[in-house]
Amino acid sequence: GCAAVVVAGVATGAAVAHDRRSSSTVLADEMIELQAMHLLHEHPEIASRSNISIDSYNLVALLTGQAESPEIRERFAAMVAGLPKVEKVVNEIAIGPSVGLTEASHDVYLASRCKLAIADVNIPGFDPLRVQVVSSAGTVYLRGLVTSEEATAAVEQVRYVPGVSQVVKLFEYIRTPA
Repeated sequence: GCAAVVVAGVATGAAVAHDRRSSSTVLADEMIELQAMHLLHEHPEIASRSNISIDSYNLVALLTGQAESPEIRERFAAMVAGLPKVEKVVNEIAIGPSVGLTEASHDVYLASRCKLAIADVNIPGFDPLRVQVVSSAGTVYLRGLVTSEEATAAVEQVRYVPGVSQVVKLFEYIRTPA
């Protein structure tokens, strides 16, 4: 138990150094993800009939993956919306059978390739670690607190990564620093 808290604390500290979110928001996002995963474990009738991933950024929970029915999809989204600190739920859970290990591995690989592509954005002061990349079945979700110029450049890099079928922008825009 203690080791997990220490590791999470170190990871949070490293993330905050590159993040435009406050350290309390970064920690709250991590708690949202943990609490949502706990909900899945507490509700085997949902977990056994779905393959849902939860990613939180700036108190907005993104749900991706698959569920056997719209009822399961909506029920879990409502449960996540009721968690403390969650301001909004973006429910992108597809209806259909769960993907296999090969497809899930492809999503991880695709997200990694997209992160590498974002590292090539050539804007003074741009930090690619400020862009969160989530991939599900070839759809890439991009999130972060970015300027419109940074968002456009990141999307432009990602859309040409082989295997990307769609790019969904979930950015929150900030003004360009003076």
